[in-house]
Amino acid sequence: MFYWLLKYVLVGPLMHLINRPKVEGVENIPAKGAAILAGNHLSFTDWLFTPLMSPRRITYLAKAEYFTTPGLKGRLQKFFFSGTGQYPIDRSGADAAESALNTARKLLGEGRLVGLYPEGTRSPDGRLYKGKTGVARLALETGVPVIPVALIGTDEVCPPGPFRWRPRKVTVKFGAPIDFSRYEGMGGNRFVERAVTDEIMYELMRMGDQEYVDVYAASLKKGVPSGSRPDEDRIPQTMAG
Repeated sequence: MFYWLLKYVLVGPLMHLINRPKVEGVENIPAKGAAILAGNHLSFTDWLFTPLMSPRRITYLAKAEYFTTPGLKGRLQKFFFSGTGQYPIDRSGADAAESALNTARKLLGEGRLVGLYPEGTRSPDGRLYKGKTGVARLALETGVPVIPVALIGTDEVCPPGPFRWRPRKVTVKFGAPIDFSRYEGMGGNRFVERAVTDEIMYELMRMGDQEYVDVYAASLKKGVPSGSRPDEDRIPQTMAG
């Protein structure tokens, strides 16, 4: 209930007024059934604009810290994210990737639309970065289609740095569902997972007209070599990372 109240009464109308978002390919969202929405990640606002333009509810995985912060701020934060149907995941341990994937499997098993960001973190400079294979593994194991979602302009609405909201136009493009049934039974094969991930990233690059960079954005931000963490390649991103 709170989800729809935010979308149609409290927040959505204001976003439409300020940013005049437009949508393309909304017919690619299935009327029912599970699907993975794999999006590029330019801004904190991505997880707000995508559901705003979708006729169906989208569930994202949220950092556990959003549900465990102490004090009044923490309680309000927990109420907001719980009320919008987000699910907490713990990304701090060695099994962070598997924990996130298990949660996503559960949600897809319930027939939901699950939104993930293959890049693993927000782009630091507007370019599209190498995708992590967790989304591919999830698609291969569940058999659900992957819908690429390209957002354009959200990095101008809310650029990196101190939070601010600018009156810039936004476009949300929902691509045609990608069916990976030709790889049935090949989940866990890292070469197949990489091929699937690269296919998703190619569609995002094509739809969003972004320059592609074949390194992990998180590694670039931290100044460490890609692949330095055992689970780095598979951790899917949360809705507000």
